[in-house]
Amino acid sequence: MPRLYFKYGTMGSSKSAQALMCKFNYEQKGMKVMLVKPSLDNRGDSEEEVRVRSRIGLSADCYVIKAGESFITLFDKIKSISGCDCIIVDEAQFCTPCQVDELKQLTMQVPVLCYGLMNDFRCKLFEGSKRLVELADSLQEIKSVCRCGRKSTVNARFIDGKCVDDGPIVFIGGDESYENMCYWCWKEELEKAKQN
Repeated sequence: MPRLYFKYGTMGSSKSAQALMCKFNYEQKGMKVMLVKPSLDNRGDSEEEVRVRSRIGLSADCYVIKAGESFITLFDKIKSISGCDCIIVDEAQFCTPCQVDELKQLTMQVPVLCYGLMNDFRCKLFEGSKRLVELADSLQEIKSVCRCGRKSTVNARFIDGKCVDDGPIVFIGGDESYENMCYWCWKEELEKAKQN
């Protein structure tokens, strides 16, 4: 039976690149892939072009799903038009718990591979990630390294050059707003910011 996979890591750990490589592998074997991302991730998108993009330059067209929409409805529509052998979800932390439940249900038909962040910038689980941890058949960490050489575990948010641990949970940004760090470097940056 197909399974639900959650592959997680900090920002910059190649999650989107790995999602796109996985899509390529399925398509190379002649299979149809439903590549999806939640609507909250709109970096670089326009009304005419919606894509999953990686920092290393890989990208592909994708479907977008809003918080109130159904993965099952989207899957049924795509399956009836072009077929679907696999679902790949990028930025899966932005899925709602209900949507994750639907993804689990869809594994009765096809494999579902989710890529995303585990924790937000405060080191707290995203709701979508929490549900994925509860339901996934397979959890795999995509490791990356902190500036000090230790494993990064924190998505540190910077505003005006200072590390912060408060503000809105969702704040879309790239390297200008976030740095992946180990817990200890993150705590050090927070202390520095509080002293200034």
